[in-house]
Amino acid sequence: MSDVIELLSRLVSIDSVNPGLVPGAAGEAELARFVAGWCERAGLEVEVEEAAPGRPNVVATARGGGGGRSLMLNAHLDVVGVAGMERPFDPYVADGRLYGRGAYDMKGSLAAIMLAASRAAELPLRGDVVVTAVADEEVASVGTAAVAASRSADAAIVTEPTEMRLAVAHKGFVAWEIETRGVAAHGSRPDLGVDAIARMGDVLVRLDGFEGEAEHALLGRGSVHASLVEGGQEFSSYPARCLLKGERRTVPGETPELVERELRGFLGDVEGETRIVFSRPPFEAAEDAEIVRLVRRHAGDPELVGVPFWADSALLAEAGIPTVVFGPGGGGAHAVVEWVSLADVERCAEIYVAVAAELCA
Repeated sequence: MSDVIELLSRLVSIDSVNPGLVPGAAGEAELARFVAGWCERAGLEVEVEEAAPGRPNVVATARGGGGGRSLMLNAHLDVVGVAGMERPFDPYVADGRLYGRGAYDMKGSLAAIMLAASRAAELPLRGDVVVTAVADEEVASVGTAAVAASRSADAAIVTEPTEMRLAVAHKGFVAWEIETRGVAAHGSRPDLGVDAIARMGDVLVRLDGFEGEAEHALLGRGSVHASLVEGGQEFSSYPARCLLKGERRTVPGETPELVERELRGFLGDVEGETRIVFSRPPFEAAEDAEIVRLVRRHAGDPELVGVPFWADSALLAEAGIPTVVFGPGGGGAHAVVEWVSLADVERCAEIYVAVAAELCA
């Protein structure tokens, strides 16, 4: 456990707040340098690759003897902002938990896969065990997108925290905009003005309480919510424009094209337009896939679940890599008090090694 505490404390102490969330934030570069150096000292083959300018990925490989299958272990380097936190980068241990920004989401998992790969390097494996420590999962996942475009593996474990449950499905998302149009006029001239903000009210009423028609056994139904609204210019004018930004969470089988049709339904006969801004697919693994069976057996038959959050697993699966999501327990993701179970981090490292020992033998 001392190895876990030492490594995880160092990881949490390094500021890696995503600059896409907080302008001017540190980003992943310093943490990537530390991870690369630690992995090199552990005997792994290390490559540092820019997924985007100034946004590095670290790929560290426990090289096998040849002719065997490969296992990818994925975790992200970036963390969210620290507003309201008293000691975000000053980790401390209490009651078997390590506290600090990113401890749970997901530097505990990062520590686990680094330790797992270093231990796998000492085994007589034929196949490779590959750590992908990636940038930018919290915004656009440019890190794993770059990995998926340039590398492959016979199986992958995305090590997002799952409370030691085995996640075989998660939702996708579609970021969208709806814009309503009115007619600008002086506030004293209702005969000339048309209120674009009031028109958006009809859209919001149709959106409220919406549920997708498709229902998934582990994920339930998709959902939609309004995120941001803007419009108008001053008290004394009718607003000519109102912009609503929102998000649609999707289950397997639901596509951006489906969401586009739903958005047009929300707009109805109100003058305006709809736009899809960005999307990521949902994820689902076959319950009888080998990587599912391996993790399930070595983890002691954990519960099979779907998780509501999106993860980089969808990108790896879309690239044809059989993938599951499995990681430690804890709490406080994106909150002011964040912690991870140290026992779970150590147990995850053991499970990842055991899966590698069988898959890559």
